[in-house]
Amino acid sequence: MSTPMPLPHVNGVVLADPQEPLDDQALRQRACTELLRQAAQRHGLLAADDPVPLAGVISEAASEAIEALLQHELVLPEPTEEACRRWHAAHAARLAVGERVRARHVLFAVTPGVPINELRQRAEACLLDLRCEDGGTRFADVAAATSNCPSGAAGGELGWLRADDCAPEFARELFGQATIGVLPRLVATRFGLHVVEVLEREAGTEPPFEAVRSAVSQALRQQAFATALRQFLQTLAGTADVGGVDLEASVTPLVQ
Repeated sequence: MSTPMPLPHVNGVVLADPQEPLDDQALRQRACTELLRQAAQRHGLLAADDPVPLAGVISEAASEAIEALLQHELVLPEPTEEACRRWHAAHAARLAVGERVRARHVLFAVTPGVPINELRQRAEACLLDLRCEDGGTRFADVAAATSNCPSGAAGGELGWLRADDCAPEFARELFGQATIGVLPRLVATRFGLHVVEVLEREAGTEPPFEAVRSAVSQALRQQAFATALRQFLQTLAGTADVGGVDLEASVTPLVQ
């Protein structure tokens, strides 16, 4: 008789019910949150009897304690003028004003009871299939037959989009670049997994550095926060009993 796999846990706190469909990233995020919750307890910022998260949802007190913990533990340098100008020179397209993209997609929606790994396999197979097509109408046919979005009835057409028209995680993959055609990887959003084809682009106007200085500075602060948080979590994980979850694969935990 085979030995059952241990449930994913952090210092004995189980992260997910065996019947709960979670992909690897969602499981890593829960593990990182639990590491921080327990650290807040050790620092006296959160009561020892704070309830164990249910389905990954922590208490309001735990959320506030984690925020206080990070403010105390993470040292974030203020971006210098030189660093801001260097980032702007390399990423000016991201800050373009008025950029538009005409796109279509096939949505594989994440819904209760849908096995995440099976859904991802189907989406990856669709992506590979459509990337092998050179033009033609098959994208529209696949969208009509497969997509879980109402746009499927129109071949997946989303029309002309600006960044503000999209969920932030969708906009990050579409704007500020030059790609035309099927994007080389799946786009993961709160709605599910998308196979996306960019049909046309209209370039925006890149504002001068002085006009976007504050936005550039904020982008660098966010990068610094993600780096400091990743290092802090690695330290916490190194002294914790973590099982059933691969934290090494987490690039920017909690920062999406």
